[in-house]
Amino acid sequence: MSVTFWKKKETKPQEKKGFFREWGDAILFAVVAATLIRWATFEAYTIPTPSMESSLLVGDYLFVSKLHYGPRTPITPLQVPLTHQTIWGTSIPSYSDIIQLKQYRLPGFTSVKNNDVVVFNVPFEDHHPPDLRTNYIKRCVGIAGDVLEVRDMQVYINGKPAENPEGMQNRYLLETTTMLDADFFRNLGISLAGIQPIQGGYVVDCTPEQAEKFKGMNFIKTVHLDKDVPGRADAEVYPHTPSVLKWNRDNYGPIMIPKEGQTIKLTPENAAIYETVIRKYEGNKNVGFENGVISVEGKPLSEYTFKQDYYFMMGDNRHNSADSRYWGFVPEDHVVGKAVLVWMSMDPNGGVSGKIRWNRLFNLID
Repeated sequence: MSVTFWKKKETKPQEKKGFFREWGDAILFAVVAATLIRWATFEAYTIPTPSMESSLLVGDYLFVSKLHYGPRTPITPLQVPLTHQTIWGTSIPSYSDIIQLKQYRLPGFTSVKNNDVVVFNVPFEDHHPPDLRTNYIKRCVGIAGDVLEVRDMQVYINGKPAENPEGMQNRYLLETTTMLDADFFRNLGISLAGIQPIQGGYVVDCTPEQAEKFKGMNFIKTVHLDKDVPGRADAEVYPHTPSVLKWNRDNYGPIMIPKEGQTIKLTPENAAIYETVIRKYEGNKNVGFENGVISVEGKPLSEYTFKQDYYFMMGDNRHNSADSRYWGFVPEDHVVGKAVLVWMSMDPNGGVSGKIRWNRLFNLID
């Protein structure tokens, strides 16, 4: 009897990848991994304007969490990876809006709360799809269902004074007897981004505590708070109806912030407030607005039930912030994430030796 023992099958050695293929596979993996991380977990942002000072400064680099409120599925899937509106260093669009998908939000750890610092796609930018509109960062002062009012610069939520963020700034006019240099303001902790020379003095964005220090200086003649008075209508504030609503940046509302499932009566007095919401953010077609009456598909509306939540955002630099007082509510589907950490801070006016703000590195955001 002949016995044949099992013999290991001979295999060909795996063909070694070429240099360019190996690097190509590595780059592809890195791009896919970075895209997924950026979409679902954390994304880095920078602060370009002083609208959140002195809570967040120009030159702060942040991590924004998508996990807190839940990542959004893309509306615009045809996009160059790791870009936003344009291809790096060019004005060439990085996306095509030929395909637009319905957006969904995955479950998050929490929902948007009062006083959260939130990154969102600015709602008024119509020339980009909603998920690719410019990113803004503001503080959420009012959530869906709240009634917000600003009285004499103080925010009230549901009739109660809201907690003011530490470092909140207002605008002051300084009349001086001499010129003041950059080091003078920097030593007081005042950002140069909020300084504007005028004849006989300066316009300064600073905290009330910093303004009090000015009053004790003999070369400063007067310190005047630049405050709007009640009843003086400002056509620039939302909803831009000064003949009906006598609102301004420091005296605003009361205004009800729409909540999903909430039904409101529409009147000639409040129709202008909610017309933009009904027309732009709720998926309605053929929305008309004439003589204080909103219509959908030619049918006048006497009431309306909202389809999603909305938020009211304001900058901590209250007199130097383009926010909800000027362009209205932020829809829930425009919310990107919660700002959680300053991981780097670079002073654009700090010079070589003072460029990095070491005391701000790895600071949690309140």
